[in-house]
Amino acid sequence: MTTLYQGTADYVASPELQQIVNVSLAIGRPLLLKGEPGTGKTLLASSIAKSLNRPLLRWNIKSTTKAIDGLYFYDTVQRLNDSRFGDGDISDIKRYIKLGKLGDTFISQEPVVLLIDEIDKADLEFPNDLLAEIDEMRFTISETDEEISALHRPMVVITSNNEKELPDAFLRRCVFHFIEFPDPARMTEIVKVHFPDLDKKLLQQALTKFYQIRGKTELKKPPSTSELIDWLHALISMGIDPKALEKEHELIGCLLKNEQDLQKLSF
Repeated sequence: MTTLYQGTADYVASPELQQIVNVSLAIGRPLLLKGEPGTGKTLLASSIAKSLNRPLLRWNIKSTTKAIDGLYFYDTVQRLNDSRFGDGDISDIKRYIKLGKLGDTFISQEPVVLLIDEIDKADLEFPNDLLAEIDEMRFTISETDEEISALHRPMVVITSNNEKELPDAFLRRCVFHFIEFPDPARMTEIVKVHFPDLDKKLLQQALTKFYQIRGKTELKKPPSTSELIDWLHALISMGIDPKALEKEHELIGCLLKNEQDLQKLSF
């Protein structure tokens, strides 16, 4: 029987989020997560790995990332250098094949959690180019005609910041969850994970100020959960009196990250 995910001590997962993680585990489909930056999408993968006692492999996607990068890399430069300087057997192409994160996932001797982080940073064809490999759990290295098959089906977590639409064919193969921004009650739970002994008055005043700022719809970038944690850390480190938060915008640069939003901030 598959071990169920129930959150971890360092990650507060809602019942809905726990359920969708377990659905993904049960049916073997990738879990696609969307939500505001800073809502814990990336950290969830670490929490799942810790909860299931599995290794975590992280594939950080960039604008230049291609699907083949996750499968393997043929080091032609090293082979050329070896041919010039006579270092090693250049006829053995396998020496120059290096597996990517998906390839490493497939050959792992134990089940892993694979995080494909910020998939929408890549070009539009990137998700479709992974369909067959993620579905079939195998791929072929064309240079050697070697097939790499998954020894264990991994738990695949894919995050997106909604920067671009993902292809329908890709979406059909995923289990989807949108992480809602935490309400004050759940945010209190999250904060207590990071600051279990936080002064109650400071917590109350900080949360009140935080949600007041987030409530300003004209902000270009409302503060996120991670920025709240940084702000609280700064308030504690600088010894700010909770009463000062009632009227002043103390250390507000930890929450707002552009000059337009700072100018718009007024109550």
